[in-house]
Amino acid sequence: MPSHATESRLYAGVYSDPEFAAVFCDRNQLQKWLDVERALALTQAEMGLIPAQAAREIARVAEAGLFDLDALGRHSRETGHVLVPTIRALAALCRDGWGEFAHYGATTQDILDTGLVLQIRDAWDLALARLRSIRARLLELALRHKRTPMVARTHGQQALPTTFGYKVAVWVDEIDRHLQRFDQAQARVMVGNLTGAVGTLAAFGERGLELQQRALARLGLAAPLTSWHSARDRILDVAGLLVQVAVTMGRIANEVYHLQRTEIDEVREAAPAGKIGSSTMPHKQNPSTIDLISALSRLIRAQMVALTDAAFQQHERDGTAWRIEWAALPEIFVYAGALLARMDEALAAGLDIRERRMRDNLDLLGGRILSERVMLALGERVGKQTAHDLVHEASMHARRDDLPFRDALLADARIRGEFAPGALEALLDPVTYTGLAAHMVELVAGAAGAARAEAIVPALAAAGR
Repeated sequence: MPSHATESRLYAGVYSDPEFAAVFCDRNQLQKWLDVERALALTQAEMGLIPAQAAREIARVAEAGLFDLDALGRHSRETGHVLVPTIRALAALCRDGWGEFAHYGATTQDILDTGLVLQIRDAWDLALARLRSIRARLLELALRHKRTPMVARTHGQQALPTTFGYKVAVWVDEIDRHLQRFDQAQARVMVGNLTGAVGTLAAFGERGLELQQRALARLGLAAPLTSWHSARDRILDVAGLLVQVAVTMGRIANEVYHLQRTEIDEVREAAPAGKIGSSTMPHKQNPSTIDLISALSRLIRAQMVALTDAAFQQHERDGTAWRIEWAALPEIFVYAGALLARMDEALAAGLDIRERRMRDNLDLLGGRILSERVMLALGERVGKQTAHDLVHEASMHARRDDLPFRDALLADARIRGEFAPGALEALLDPVTYTGLAAHMVELVAGAAGAARAEAIVPALAAAGR
């Protein structure tokens, strides 16, 4: 009976994604270990280090479907060793005793770490596909609303006008930097490790480096210059990428969450027929998917603490730290997969962009949201600092007495005499004070986006599956 949320029959649909869960399931993990053992044996045979028939037998039986996972689990508890039962079972499946050459000269961490990198590679591709799909959906939203005016808020308060498209373009630009980080990190991360008991390749002799390079190349991985049994920066590299992506997705979710508040009501999560917001309040339309994305982003960040602890390794190998990764890294990936899938699905369903409400909220302060614009125009006549003081006084007057900002400004003779008839009204139009917002949306779609144009269309097509 599964007890973890990612495997629960009740919760797995929200806390995990089937594709990511499959990468880190027991059978696939076992297969990755066997893939490494196969590559090692075949390479050793090519180099004359073990008999060719032994390598053929090991390769033939290195299939996870031939192994009893429950028996491996029992034997792991009995032996106190995670890999020895697999090695014994592999050797037993080989005919004519050729299994004696399985795992020849390698150490457990060689197999587990290299197998883990193979899993990371599979999950890496899944994560990038989802991230690119999210990016494509957000870019389309940004372009559609590049001129849709809305309130920009700082410190939780209305600040100046902006556009919804520009808000979304900032998210897209951030995702582009994540995609660049993935590109830059790939060569560092996709590196195996077959360096033997203490990382010196002693068991493989003088041809150890060649053996490692050829065996790992067979798996599509690069070879390290030195052993990374105790140097866990590659794992932290992967985890750090996922955490940064999770923070961005959580930030987007948090923004939508607050924009959906009844008092603001500018953006809503899609509410298809049959979706229930509350078990007791029928009128509620809660942002349930956005809630989940925010929660998942926090769970992902929490795993980074554990993985950082796992990096504090002693000497050439440290099981007290290394074993933390066995739990934390698959978990961070499964959570990340769920987060990316839920965000992609939420965007595919479509956000309800409440343009009329955005426009109404621009008028909520009675024009005070244009105080900067009025100050700068007045400053051309009386000086910026003096203008700031005058407009501040008028703003506080309007706020205190609940007056339209225009009336408070015109009530001050020092201000009134500086503007021609109609000039103040033009300055107080929020729609005409969004700066270069629309242009910057186009910059994101053009300059930054052009580099990924080939990835965007396939991502959108794949997202429709």
